[in-house]
Parts: sequence; C-alpha cells; structure tokens
Amino acid sequence: MENRFDRLEMLIGSEALSKLRSSRVAVFGVGGVGGYVVEALARSGVGSFLLVDNDVVSITNLNRQIIALESTIGKSKVEVMASRIHDINPDASVEIRECFFLPETADSFDFSSFDYVADCVDTVTAKVEIIMRAKKAGCKVISAMGAGGKLNPSMFEIADISKTSVCPLAKVMRRELKNRGIKDVKVVYSKEEPNKSSMQSGSRHIPGSTAFSPSVAGLIMASEIVKDLSN
Repeated sequence: MENRFDRLEMLIGSEALSKLRSSRVAVFGVGGVGGYVVEALARSGVGSFLLVDNDVVSITNLNRQIIALESTIGKSKVEVMASRIHDINPDASVEIRECFFLPETADSFDFSSFDYVADCVDTVTAKVEIIMRAKKAGCKVISAMGAGGKLNPSMFEIADISKTSVCPLAKVMRRELKNRGIKDVKVVYSKEEPNKSSMQSGSRHIPGSTAFSPSVAGLIMASEIVKDLSN
C-alpha cells in the first residue's frame, strides 16, 4: 500500500523518516519565508508544529506567500496554514498561537518542548529573543535574514551569522548577538545587494518582493531543518 511519504523514505530511509515524524518544530512567522518552511516540513513528514503569527492574509501577500489566495484574504495566517498542513498530512499535530512574539510574551512559550525553531519574523528584537530563548533551552534554531528587495534566489545560502556579509539585517543581528555573547547561530541569507525600492507604511519602509526569493529562502531553511532532525 502506497504511503504519502514513500518517495521521501526512498531517499532518507525509514529511520530518518521516523525521526521527522516524532519531531516538534516551532515556526515563528508564517509569511513569505515561514509559509514555505512549514509547507516543506509538512511534506517531509514532520509530525508536530507550533505556528506563531498574529497577522491575516492580505491582498499584498498574493505575490509571494503560499497561503495567500483570493479565498484566504482576511483569514488568520496560522489558521490557514494549519488547515493546509492537515490537507497534506492529517496525522500531523498542529498548535497555533495568534500573537506576535515579543519579549513580553516570551515566557508563555516553552522552548524546551521544541526539537527545532525556525525564526521567520521581521523585527530584530523578536529575532534576538527567539534565538536567546532557543539557545538557553538547548533547542536547535535557524534564523532567516533579509529576503525582501532580492531578485536572485540562487544567492541564498546557509551560514553561521558570524560569516555573513552584505545583508543589512545580518549586520544588525551580528552586532546584537555579539553584544549578548551568543555564538554559533545558523542563518539563511543572501549576499545580493538589496534593491532600494520600497513603499512607506507609517514609519516603516516595506521592501519590494518577488515570488521566488522568499520561497527559496524558506525551502533552503526547511531543507536544513530536515537534515539536522533526521541526521
């Protein structure tokens, strides 16, 4: 009898697939990058998820987010993503938290219960706090650097934060993590100079984006998580 993960098992073996089924992954932010992280992990047999995001799908998400469709506009991103996971693998366990991760809400998360954490949020404060909490709990963590304003998806790669260059977000994160004495942080980043085009939303500059750069960053991140979890 055919199984939904037969083709993956052919490549990685039954023991590795069993490890993925027993793993719990927390994904903070399920937008352009995080949505593809979750999608790939669900299709790779990861058995348990925590999805954290307080946003709803908007019409401006349609150009790059896997959960963004005309039929999902206005709906909670974590609810849409949870439903998608169960369409892929009904046996998966999915917990959702409709909130933004902030230092003030951090104590409500038990990082020791996660096998892996994927940081796909936008703000430096939240990213640093996620990494600090994961490190303290002894949980593996990987962080997404800037994917906006990028046109060449082939330039994304995995590196330690200390080895990154060019990416403005990575530069800030290097400084903030160094100031806190945090080392050995795995990230996905691009050496492509970001395109300067952006739109203004209040006090924020929002970079332009494509369908292919955030998705590739997310898929690369997911591949690293699968590799680490399955050994």
